[in-house]
Amino acid sequence: MPTAPRLRLVSAWYFALLFWPSAAFAQEAPGLSDGDTAWIITATALVLFMTLPGLALFYGGLVRSKNLLSVLMHCFSICCLVSVLWLAVGYSLAFAEGNTVIGGLDRAFLAGTGTDALAGTIPEVVFFMFQMTFAIITPALIVGAYPERVTFPAVLLFSGIWLLLVYAPVAHWIWGGGWLAALGVMDFAGGLVVHLTAGASALVLALIIGRRRGFPHEPITPHSPGLTMAGAAMLWVGWFGFNGGSALAANGNAGMAIAVTHVSAATGALTWAAVEWIRYGKPSLVGAVTGMVAGLASITPASGFVGPIGALIIGLIGGYVCQWVTAHLKQVRHIDDSLDVFAVHGVGGILGTLLTALLATEAFGGLGVAVEGGAFSQFGVQLLGVAAVGMWSAALTFGIVKVIGAVAPLRVSEVVELEGLDVNIHGERAYDL
Repeated sequence: MPTAPRLRLVSAWYFALLFWPSAAFAQEAPGLSDGDTAWIITATALVLFMTLPGLALFYGGLVRSKNLLSVLMHCFSICCLVSVLWLAVGYSLAFAEGNTVIGGLDRAFLAGTGTDALAGTIPEVVFFMFQMTFAIITPALIVGAYPERVTFPAVLLFSGIWLLLVYAPVAHWIWGGGWLAALGVMDFAGGLVVHLTAGASALVLALIIGRRRGFPHEPITPHSPGLTMAGAAMLWVGWFGFNGGSALAANGNAGMAIAVTHVSAATGALTWAAVEWIRYGKPSLVGAVTGMVAGLASITPASGFVGPIGALIIGLIGGYVCQWVTAHLKQVRHIDDSLDVFAVHGVGGILGTLLTALLATEAFGGLGVAVEGGAFSQFGVQLLGVAAVGMWSAALTFGIVKVIGAVAPLRVSEVVELEGLDVNIHGERAYDL
């Protein structure tokens, strides 16, 4: 018999919402909640705001001025492309009835979905849109692995194929009633589905595509830390919809998810800045906002399961570990994951996913774990989820990039890279100086 904390936990979980079309469910479905619907519509706007303009500006400020527009174009175009693909088949593959690995095509182009169809207590079309914004930001995060050197056709081809072969299956495994959901993996808002898929794929891309010219021997510095800070602030605000909306209801669980999200972000920022201050003598703005993102990525899988003490611990560990990995990859390994996608999102997602098993326990003010056997058994399930998602993302990314590279160039020419992608690929300049 499940314990009371476990029942509360399952009520907030994605994979407990087995709402996909069936006569049996239609008879048992709860009624429409105006409050829940209004909140998820708001959360949908907040999550889209994270990508456009939040992530676009965050990344744009980190590259050199001659490549600013190319980064903005990548984020904007991915948003448009993913939106169409999500409608066509992506949503159905992730959330329609199928098998334990992938969904079917019953919901392709939202077939059979009208304004009256419900997903729990909200219209299914609202759930479709909310999940679309997650599908948009995930491949957009990967943009940070390859800016200033990748061709525009390669960006579009990779992002579209990756969405269908990597993101949609993993979303089904965890949020669509797939095999990891059945095992009891805990990922409230995307530590595995979003951050680890993006982070693992980013590392593979950085290794295959190679370093920017001059890296690591010549300084490659952000052209506008102020622009990066503005984008980071938008990400922080939008993350309330990202994590709070993942409760799929306007309730106390959503409120706690927002509270722990904020605490972890603040703690991560302070931790990263403190480490820089101690090591290098100066706390940088870019470091502080990157630490904030590390805190946000780390709390994402745990946000609906832990309390404020857990959030403090996650933000502290996430800020420190992600800073160390960032420095190690660039300064020691000389891997040009240019905007630290793996170090911040991949490592943050892993940390948060594993720490959830411990910090979701009642001893730390959490709601309890999902499997019998307590924190130790839950940790094993979480570790399996990390291994499966990480290996799937890395292996599929390797295959996708190799296929694309066989039919189209991945990197721009040396001349284009030196002169900048903005004027050579898009025919525009960010600044008329």
